[in-house]
Amino acid sequence: MESRAPSPRVRKQPEERREEILSAAASIALDEGLERITLRAVATRLGVRPGLISHYFPAAEDLVDEAFARAATIERERFFPADGAPVERLAHFVGHIRSGASLPLARLWLNARHLSRFTPSLDATLTEQDALDRARLRELIEDGIASGDFADVDAEAASIRILIAVDGGGSYVNSTGDLTHPAHVKFVAEVAEWTLGLLPGTLEAAIAP
Repeated sequence: MESRAPSPRVRKQPEERREEILSAAASIALDEGLERITLRAVATRLGVRPGLISHYFPAAEDLVDEAFARAATIERERFFPADGAPVERLAHFVGHIRSGASLPLARLWLNARHLSRFTPSLDATLTEQDALDRARLRELIEDGIASGDFADVDAEAASIRILIAVDGGGSYVNSTGDLTHPAHVKFVAEVAEWTLGLLPGTLEAAIAP
């Protein structure tokens, strides 16, 4: 019987390997928390040796920072669709939160805000990602003001109010209590409607089933 020669080992390009490492670290962050990101944990998830991870990320702190940024960036694109009328786009934003799809990231943000007290580099990363979220929401609001869908409000102030509402709801993400009261469920939508001069129920009606 003819023996088969072993398949040659495929060496991944540095950028491809780096992306793979970041994706694995972001997955660990969402599943278990930023504290669980270690060179060994990422290596185990990828089935490689820890030395390979340290080659790309000599300091685990850098990997934690970039993993958080990666997870936040991916979620930002899910929050803010590029197409659609401003009310539809805002309803998508609210509906994404309402559906529970953003719960893993809400936990991650809560986790990051706590850890940033002790890690200056993570604090800088969190501040940067927060500013990017606010800029994207502000752009949506400015489009709505220009189209006449939203009242002529201060778009920056409105975006801050809405994101505070999001963070306020997210602070309960680890709670085991009953969070089904309408005041909780509709909080982000109601704050957005109030601050943008929309009739009550406008976003509720526009949220896709």
